[in-house]
Amino acid sequence: MELLVRAVISGIIVAAVALIARKSPAAGALVMSLPLLSILAMIWLWHDTGDKGRLADHAEATFFYVIPTLPMFLLLPWMLRQGYNFWFSLAAGCTVTFLLYLMTIGIAARFGIRL
Repeated sequence: MELLVRAVISGIIVAAVALIARKSPAAGALVMSLPLLSILAMIWLWHDTGDKGRLADHAEATFFYVIPTLPMFLLLPWMLRQGYNFWFSLAAGCTVTFLLYLMTIGIAARFGIRL
């Protein structure tokens, strides 16, 4: 039941953002840029474990994983404006993000940060 409640809350947020974006892409982007799902995940992690160290590790890792996602938000609109198909553009953005995740893990490890 708890998993269902979490899924419904998360789904409502995603659906609300999509509805907002229909009316105003910029407003939808603003709402989506808020770390609402990250905050919910941290609340649920705290509720489940009460472990400050685990929560701190989660928050820190989230920071480092957000950075490699940012280029996708430039690549996708550029590709769409160049006439590329949406699904191809999205797949390219996800592929670049995945490769940047791998690079981030490697670079972070060089500085003693374990992700």
